[in-house]
Amino acid sequence: MTSRPGADLVGRAAELRLLDALSAGRDGGCPGLLLRGGPGVGKTALLDAAAARAVADGTRVLRSSAVEFEAGMTYSALHQLLYPLRRDAERLAGHHRDVVDRIFGLAPGPSPDPLAAGTAVLALLGEVAVERPLLMVADDVPWIDRASAAALGFVVRRISDHPIVFLAAARTGADSFCDQLDLPVREIEPLAEPEAVELLDGRWPELGPSVRQRMLAEAAGNPLALRELPKELSSRQRSGHLPLPALLPLSGRLEAAFASSVEGLPAPTRTALLMAALDPGIGRAVIRRAAGDADGFDALAPAREADLLQVDARADRITFRHRLTRAAIVHLACPGERRRAHLSLAAALTDVPERRAWHLAEATTGPDETLARALDEAALPAWRHGEPAGSDRRRGAASAAAAVAALARAGELSPHPEDRSRRLAEAAYLATFTGQLEDVPRLLADAGRAADPPGGLAFAATAQLLTHDEGDIDAAHRLLARALDENAAGATDDDWDHCGILYALLLVSVHTHRPEPWRLLKTALDRFEPTAMTAIRLCYEAYVHPTTASDALRKGLADAFAALPADAAPWELIPLAFAAIAMDALSDHRYLVSRMIERERDGGAIAMAVPALMLLCHDSYVHGRWDEAESLAQEGLDLAAAHGYRFWERQIRALLAPGAAARGDGDLARTRSEETTTWAAPRGIEVTEAYAHSARNLAAMGQGDYEEAHLQAGRIDPSGAPSTGIPGRWLVLNLVEAAVRTGRTDEARDHAAAARTAGIHRISSRTALLCAGAEAVAADEDDAGPLFEAALALPHAARWPWEHARIQLAYGQWLRRTRDHHARRHLSAALETFDRIGAKAMAQRARNELRATGVVIPSGPAAPAAALTVQERQIAELAAVGLTNRQIGERLFLSHRTVGSHLHRLYPKLGITSRAALRAALEAMTPGATARATGPAVP
Repeated sequence: MTSRPGADLVGRAAELRLLDALSAGRDGGCPGLLLRGGPGVGKTALLDAAAARAVADGTRVLRSSAVEFEAGMTYSALHQLLYPLRRDAERLAGHHRDVVDRIFGLAPGPSPDPLAAGTAVLALLGEVAVERPLLMVADDVPWIDRASAAALGFVVRRISDHPIVFLAAARTGADSFCDQLDLPVREIEPLAEPEAVELLDGRWPELGPSVRQRMLAEAAGNPLALRELPKELSSRQRSGHLPLPALLPLSGRLEAAFASSVEGLPAPTRTALLMAALDPGIGRAVIRRAAGDADGFDALAPAREADLLQVDARADRITFRHRLTRAAIVHLACPGERRRAHLSLAAALTDVPERRAWHLAEATTGPDETLARALDEAALPAWRHGEPAGSDRRRGAASAAAAVAALARAGELSPHPEDRSRRLAEAAYLATFTGQLEDVPRLLADAGRAADPPGGLAFAATAQLLTHDEGDIDAAHRLLARALDENAAGATDDDWDHCGILYALLLVSVHTHRPEPWRLLKTALDRFEPTAMTAIRLCYEAYVHPTTASDALRKGLADAFAALPADAAPWELIPLAFAAIAMDALSDHRYLVSRMIERERDGGAIAMAVPALMLLCHDSYVHGRWDEAESLAQEGLDLAAAHGYRFWERQIRALLAPGAAARGDGDLARTRSEETTTWAAPRGIEVTEAYAHSARNLAAMGQGDYEEAHLQAGRIDPSGAPSTGIPGRWLVLNLVEAAVRTGRTDEARDHAAAARTAGIHRISSRTALLCAGAEAVAADEDDAGPLFEAALALPHAARWPWEHARIQLAYGQWLRRTRDHHARRHLSAALETFDRIGAKAMAQRARNELRATGVVIPSGPAAPAAALTVQERQIAELAAVGLTNRQIGERLFLSHRTVGSHLHRLYPKLGITSRAALRAALEAMTPGATARATGPAVP
């Protein structure tokens, strides 16, 4: 079956339905429609589709496409529109035929006046429409000549009694005769992100992750840009093997679309626009200074009137309506104009040294060590010292990607090969954090061309690339050992290269159970003063010696967090956050981590924002906020996928596997576990593999398969001894319970005793609860009661709802076996907690135990879910089609956190526990299940 013309237009189904209704006369008698939108948004494509559909339906189509150079030619648009009807004019009365012939230039005499022309054209169209319906299509109506516009306006106001439809298109902000016709207007908006992704991936499937992200960001949903932008890149640029320029090249079609509104502006306006385009962060004050007079900002008035930009006077910011307008402005300027604009901006930015250095560098055509050093010094303060450069701390913190570009440019300007290599190696290392992984191999290759290539930081950059991209932590470990050897002689407490190497080594160490990376890290730390590298030292202790001096370690963590500024550098914060997770102490410092994520996720240290989201997810899980945990995990997965951080994607998915098991979704837990094991086992990433086994252990326990649960718990640490590692320190109760349930009571008691001897209970109040609960579960029937009471009475026990409820359940089971009426209290409390946090399998076990005590618990189908509000329904439907919380928030003008809160509230109403079940739940809802719903769910 042949599809309708235009069916391949992505994201335009609603517009096509509207055009079909208009053509079929189902629009309530309206004579026409005006499509309005920005350049390249797809207005002409919709006109083409409407025309092709009309022809397929037997309608006659007349078309006119106005162009600027014909705007001064009288009746040029009418000539093009009506020329196919020139022979039909012979049927008209003499005076009408004479007017039409003069419009076509087929008869002598002056051009007819608009009234005569309009009357004659209306007669001609009426005569032709008797045979079959007519569709008149006019594109770019602002360029229609005045005479044609007057005649067409006359006609369109009088065709409602004929089978004639008028369809026109105009650019947003451009005046035309259609504005006076009171025609309905359909604004053609840019594509939403899912449709933009579909269009880009369908046309350019080979794009590298960061290139794809850049294309989506630059196109901003513009269909023409999504098709054309990658076309101007080389194949190596499209794949990510070569870097993209700061301003993307534009195809002829894109330049024509976005530059046409600029070319006719006055010269002072174009100069001011060029300055704004070269430095998007500047405001009116800088433009005034750069222009050299007090009227510099007023020169932008014509650009504002042309709707090219908007001005936030309060924040002193200039924003282009479309990012490609900025690129078009720069491409229109010749190299000399750009250099002069850069020099003017540099002179105006003496109070912002990093921007001044950048503009001077852009205006320079040859090597210049002074400028290279200025760029070097301006680019790295935020990274080396945790203090953003310049007076605007927020802006400085968001310029991590710009720091990479600045260092690369500094390398280009360096006259000495050694300086060039060093700066390029620093750029490569920073690029591993900023979502520019595709640029790292090229930068490293360029850095290695010197006679004495850099070692330390270049090795660290390579190790980071191997870890983030391939997950090859063994190769990363070997490279970092070489890096430390090369850097050993010159290491100082504030040595940037050494800090970078240590952070990369810490990343390797926290994901392995092997001692070698940790020993190497300890050896490297010993080269520094005891007060240096505090964050990494604390992380080392939290992972390697968590039981030696637990109280001092927790105090050291609290002091280190307290000493951080509100906008702490991410490499100061992330090691502390890892340490806090290991010690179950992150909850008091979440706000610092959340603040860092918001600051770094857009253009900052993305490779640190992603693990930060993972750590917050972990903390939310252990405190019973499971919906919040999964929302954070999804944010992390989206960010990691967009920038190619496959290692962190795997770590987050590994964390989600036990989460699914705890919820009682054994099938999902096993699927995630198998995926994790398949990836982690060949790479020797034992910590990640251990999470997979813990997921299988929990899933088996939830389904009563304790032999399998015991098997999986034993695989986490084949030695059989209680482990103080990650995640072993949190699995003492799991192994003990599985051992007891399978008749291995002596093993259970030995394991519980060994855990206490190892000091696992000293790590945190959570591990203390787990150890005490394990001892109670493993105890003789006669001794268990006081041990359960002691476990539940531990300080802060209720802070850990999953573990606390499991021990309440076990205690309630023991009490029921001893026929103690207090069993109901503990079983009910456990049930309430399991229901609240979403632990379905454990909640069912608690219900079964309560029934065995004689408590009547309702069974059968659940009560009907409460109705969703209109906003909840909107959010649910958008989430069900794959939009992220941030994308939903942008669509509905809400913050992404508000969206997350709505999702958490509506899950119980729908009887589900995760985003993946939304589509089926919405499809199962009965009509009218939306409170106060009138009309479509999504505007």
